[in-house]
Amino acid sequence: MSEKTLPLFYVKRPSKLQKNAPLLVLLHGYGSDENDLFSFSSELPEELFIISLRAPHPLQPYGHAWYAINFDAQQNKWNDVDQAKASMKTIIECIDLACEKYELNTKNVSLLGFSQGCILSMALAINNPNKFKNIVGLSGYISPEFLENTMQPEDYNHLDFYCSHGCSDQVIPVEWARKTPTILNELGIKHTYSEFPVGHGVAPQNFFEFKDWLQKRI
Repeated sequence: MSEKTLPLFYVKRPSKLQKNAPLLVLLHGYGSDENDLFSFSSELPEELFIISLRAPHPLQPYGHAWYAINFDAQQNKWNDVDQAKASMKTIIECIDLACEKYELNTKNVSLLGFSQGCILSMALAINNPNKFKNIVGLSGYISPEFLENTMQPEDYNHLDFYCSHGCSDQVIPVEWARKTPTILNELGIKHTYSEFPVGHGVAPQNFFEFKDWLQKRI
């Protein structure tokens, strides 16, 4: 059942650890909700305290978004940058409050995002490297318009990214995702990048690969 003791609605799976557990925050994609990625939670390491957040902007007829995607008459689209930045600020607030409320390890906070949630996960970590440890970015890309570009390479020494994409993705072109390793190399961020023969989704082999990756880094 979803709760609202944080600024956003969320569902949680407690850790097997009584105190100082590592936190994994799940950020769903456009048009989904907190229950989507939470279906992964029972298969993820028991040490993790998992919180899946619901994005703040409701869509019709159902689902939620972290920020609006607008279209013009020529079907060009652009992101609502102000909404995205406001959502990132709210996510940080949720993390800070959750760490206090559930006595979690503030030095071991990771993000797992899909699609729009992936885009925000990577931007959050690049903009706030002191807040995060591991980033699992599924079917997304690094959006330069969301970055603040105020950090130095040494700020990223502890960060580690796992990024993956479907070769046949028709929602977010794989060409956009293929730029991610280049950007991470420029920033000096450790990373793994994989592609799978699927569309806009998470293949079973993709799940097992990032699960293993995450298990080794808790």
